[in-house]
Amino acid sequence: MPFSKLKRLWFWKKSIVWKIMMINGIVIGIVIWIVGVSVKDFACLLVNQYNFVDLEKQHIFNQTMHFYLLRASLIALLVAAIIYYLLMRRIQIPLHKLMKSTRMMSEGKYPEPILVTSEDETGQLSSHFNQMILTLSQTEESRKMMFSNISHELRTPLSNLNGYLEALSAGVIQGDIELYRSLHDESLHLSKLVEQLHQLAVWENRRFVKPQWQKVDMYAIVQTIHQSFELELRKLKIKVEIEVSPALVQGDEVGLRQVVTNLLQNAVQYDHGGWIHITGVRVGKEYCITITNAGQFIPPEKIPFVFERLYRVDSSRQRGTGGSGLGLAIAKEIVQQHGGRIGLTPKGNEYAFWFTIPISQ
Repeated sequence: MPFSKLKRLWFWKKSIVWKIMMINGIVIGIVIWIVGVSVKDFACLLVNQYNFVDLEKQHIFNQTMHFYLLRASLIALLVAAIIYYLLMRRIQIPLHKLMKSTRMMSEGKYPEPILVTSEDETGQLSSHFNQMILTLSQTEESRKMMFSNISHELRTPLSNLNGYLEALSAGVIQGDIELYRSLHDESLHLSKLVEQLHQLAVWENRRFVKPQWQKVDMYAIVQTIHQSFELELRKLKIKVEIEVSPALVQGDEVGLRQVVTNLLQNAVQYDHGGWIHITGVRVGKEYCITITNAGQFIPPEKIPFVFERLYRVDSSRQRGTGGSGLGLAIAKEIVQQHGGRIGLTPKGNEYAFWFTIPISQ
């Protein structure tokens, strides 16, 4: 049968098992034929050469050899095909499950994890596929939550602005300094939220661009950021103690300034003790900056989520008791792109926000 006609067979197109079985069957058949014919011809040559039997018996012997060769070849092919099919089914079953799961994903559904029964390449593929499904589903949930939170953050100030502006335009109320200041605060809140969303998007897009790091002096960054907060700290009567050792790290100076600024702003905003302690020390091949203070109580079960986008410990989401919930998420994104780590360590009523950056060699 020509190869072009063979390709039209449904099992050749639809099943990889049949393809592999047919290819291996052809190879096994050729090997058996070469070996069998060689042995048969050699046996016939010996019989003919030494004249062990007469011509009639030689002819019978040759036919018998042909018969046993053909039968042995067919049995060998059949047994090999059965064994091969059973072994290939063990590979084909998880592949079929993967096909079914990917089809569900193409329809916008998230399938159940595939049961991993082996540690070979097929098992590893199934395991990686399960991890991909988990990551995608978590990302989808995070995306939905983020849009929900963003709409919540935007709805309140926009409703306030629209309501007051409509009342002012209709002459229902008269404007005064307090009202205009309140409207201005709402506008500033919206501007800050949009700017932070933009910063987060910019840094997320940098994941796909090769970074161009430079040597950055972390001691100078901490001192500069502290000076920028000096008026606010004096107004709030918060004392700051700094113990930062000089060190050069590889990174983006603007991004690292943003990290220190966001962490210090977070400490100032939630401070309850009137003091903040900033340390910077070398730990192995990393430089660690820690900002500690006595802050607002954070339930232990909520600590793992404080660096998530738009997450706030205060579920009431009042701006008087919390920020936009983006500052720590931006800091996390920047630190991770620098190959560092970021975290929160509670110490009683004190909270230590820290991050690490690889030291420049």
